[in-house]
Amino acid sequence: MSPTSRYDITQDHAPQRLPTAQEIKNIVPIYLEPSPWANKDYQVNGSSYHVLTDVTEYKSTGIASWYGQKFHGHKTSNGEIFDMYQLSAAHKTLPIPSFAKVTNLENNKSTIVRVNDRGPFHPDRIIDLSYGAAYKLGVLKHGTANVSIEMISLKRPANFAKDICKIQLAATSNLTAARTKTKHQATEINVPFVIETNKEIHRMLLGPFSSFTQCEQVIKKVTFNYPKAFIKLM
Repeated sequence: MSPTSRYDITQDHAPQRLPTAQEIKNIVPIYLEPSPWANKDYQVNGSSYHVLTDVTEYKSTGIASWYGQKFHGHKTSNGEIFDMYQLSAAHKTLPIPSFAKVTNLENNKSTIVRVNDRGPFHPDRIIDLSYGAAYKLGVLKHGTANVSIEMISLKRPANFAKDICKIQLAATSNLTAARTKTKHQATEINVPFVIETNKEIHRMLLGPFSSFTQCEQVIKKVTFNYPKAFIKLM
C-alpha cells in the first residue's frame, strides 16, 4: 500500500461471501435533497466533469464495472460509508444522491441503485456498481457488462420534512463516555443528538436531520475532533 493511500489494500477484489437477500432487496426510491457538496463540477486526472442538473429524460448505455473490498468502509463522495453489499453505484455526472434503474443488456436483469459516489474514471466505462449490485445484475463473472441506465426522477414533495440522515461520530463500549462526548459536541454546534445501543456498542450520533445539506454542514464542523465521522442514512 502506498504511504499516502487512504485505503487498506491496493488491489480491489471481491469479499469472501456473497450478499444476503436482505442486503440486495429492491430499493424503493424516495426524494432526497441534492448534495451541494458532492454536486460541484470537478476535475480528475486532467479531465473536467460537469455534474448534470436536469436529468428528467436521462438515459444512456455503456460498459459497467464494479468495485468492492478495497473501498468498503470508506467514505463515498457525499460522506456516506461505502457498503459494497448494498445496491449503490458511482457515476461521473449524475446528481448525488439519486436513483437510477440499471439493466444488464446481456441477460436483461435490472435493479435500482442509489448513486452516491463519483467514478469510474476509466475512458470506456459509464458506471461503477457496488459488489451487491453487480451480483444482482450478473456482472461479477465477467467483471464488466453492457448496461442501460435510466434516471428515476422524483419531485420534491410539498410537505417534505422527513428525517433522512444522522452523523455518526464514533462508537464505544463506554456508555458514560459516549453520552458525555456526544452531548458536548452537540451542544457546541447546537444540534440534537442520540445514543443508539446494539448489544454493548454505543453509537454516538448527531441528528436526525431532514436534508443532506444539513448533514454535510454538520460533518464539516466535527471532522477535526472526529475525522472518521460519517453520514448515516435512516
